[in-house]
Amino acid sequence: MASRLLRAAVLGPPGSGKGTVSRRVALGFGLQHLSSGRLLRDSLRAGSEVGDAARQYLEKGLLVPDHVITRLVLSELELRRGQPWLLDGFPRTIGQAEALDKVCDLDLVISLNIPFETLKERLSRRWLHPPSGRVYNLDFNPPLVPGVDDVTGEPLVQQEDDRPEAVAAQLRRYKDAAKPVIELYRSRGVLHQFSGTETNKIWPYVHALFSSKLAPLQSKEAN
Repeated sequence: MASRLLRAAVLGPPGSGKGTVSRRVALGFGLQHLSSGRLLRDSLRAGSEVGDAARQYLEKGLLVPDHVITRLVLSELELRRGQPWLLDGFPRTIGQAEALDKVCDLDLVISLNIPFETLKERLSRRWLHPPSGRVYNLDFNPPLVPGVDDVTGEPLVQQEDDRPEAVAAQLRRYKDAAKPVIELYRSRGVLHQFSGTETNKIWPYVHALFSSKLAPLQSKEAN
């Protein structure tokens, strides 16, 4: 069994289900779920220094650069020293991975391999509530009322990157950036890859892997 202070990451392209897998792992094994996307949204809402730096890029329609995302995530990890955690969507690039190396070593890295056609279909069916970051999928996680958020009743939007014509380019960008990251963790013997088209069918294998490292929280075990 590994130390209770397990440090892990879930990697995968947009639409791969990494958020769902991460939430299940965090709930089932008592890890802090740290989503880079959620941290970014929180910093934008709070008007923090890092959030303001990110906003300058987003308002110009640009990707938030590595050094801003890295600073955001590493600042959060500093606050959680002594806690077990799970990174969701970080590190995405070799630069982010190298920066993380200076802070800690990952014990476990999950990489989700989902067929391109499945990703394209999932993303084209994905709608977002921007203020909260809640994501809906019209097939397997639809809103209770079409077009509106379950909690606030506010309208949902489809991100430009989720429109079918943008998906292929988005997935190519991810693959190009992620390849050296995946190779890095494979060379260290901490990478575990899972392939499939349905998160519910991949999940039992992910759960078994984490169960070999940590005892599940029986009262909260994810289904």
